[in-house]
Amino acid sequence: MLQFFMSKTKPSGLIHYEILFIIPNKFTDDEAKDIFKKVGQLITSLEGKITLENYWGKKKFAYPIKHENYGYYGLFEFDLERTLISEINTKLRLDNNILRFLIIKKDVKNEEQIKKDQKIRAKIEDKKAKVQEEKEEKEKKIKKATKKITSKKDEDKKIDLKNLEEKLDDVLNIDNLL
Repeated sequence: MLQFFMSKTKPSGLIHYEILFIIPNKFTDDEAKDIFKKVGQLITSLEGKITLENYWGKKKFAYPIKHENYGYYGLFEFDLERTLISEINTKLRLDNNILRFLIIKKDVKNEEQIKKDQKIRAKIEDKKAKVQEEKEEKEKKIKKATKKITSKKDEDKKIDLKNLEEKLDDVLNIDNLL
């Protein structure tokens, strides 16, 4: 009987990773897109398979990083051998065109997990819709109440105007003047 022993701590095969990186603001948008593409080429040159690429564009930082307040964000999800991730890490650390980066191992979701996530999102959307409806109903009630108040004020003004006209007529009555 043939047995294969594999390490329990180091899985073999492809692992799913995500990398988020920031390109400094000193570049134009076109130059930042070229650097974004070079990071993608680095992943594919190491026989990685890119499953998602997303260029977010220029964003403001929450705090200054190396005296920069803005940067261009890029995101890749990819599958790569575990042993090759250190090469990407080293090359990006030495690259002056990358301000910061973070590589994380990401779990690949199966169909069941995706369906659960969709149900959760649907519940959240339903709750948001209910809250929005309640908010709109409250606003309608407030508008109705303010209309009633303003209409009563308008009626009071009309009554005051009628009384004023009657008093003016009485004052201007010629018989009373003589």
